[in-house]
Amino acid sequence: MTGVDLPRLLLLTDRHQVPAGRDLVGTVADCASAGLEVVVLRELDLPEQERQEIARALGSAGVTVILARTWLPGAAAVHLAAAQSRHDADAAPFHGRSCHNDEEVGCAVAGGASYLTISPVAASASKPGYGPAVGEDGVRRAVALAGDVPVFALGGVEVENAASMRAAGAHGVAVMGAVMRAPDPAGVVARVMEEVR
Repeated sequence: MTGVDLPRLLLLTDRHQVPAGRDLVGTVADCASAGLEVVVLRELDLPEQERQEIARALGSAGVTVILARTWLPGAAAVHLAAAQSRHDADAAPFHGRSCHNDEEVGCAVAGGASYLTISPVAASASKPGYGPAVGEDGVRRAVALAGDVPVFALGGVEVENAASMRAAGAHGVAVMGAVMRAPDPAGVVARVMEEVR
């Protein structure tokens, strides 16, 4: 663990889920006004230059940006996929990692991850059929295996189950669809943050 100070909520982006009439940067800026501190920029279908431009715009909106898969200058960190090489994070100040089972949690910790996500914790509208869901028991196992490395519950996290993930020992929650699809994303962020204090 690198002593990175992480908030209780990470927002993962997916511009394809943002309702018509809204855009990704504006959505994240609204969320920042509600207290969002850190965003994990996905948008993996875009060229790196476009992702970097979006990262700069999000930084200007007042959030710390972690880039999924590939670190680029200006980003605070990189979030690696479960099977991705640890060396893809060599240039980044710190890194997190996606995990879906006990073995991946162990590998993430051994590989020096500063935090990890465990997913899916519930049925996910963003990735229907992805799973099986690990549930609260899976979160507890991940937390026990991770030791001092903060664990974020991801996949199917909503306002209604966020508190139960914290109660299961998660440092916090990572949310994508519940915020990206929301007519009032800032309102959802505020409510989730209230649940995971």
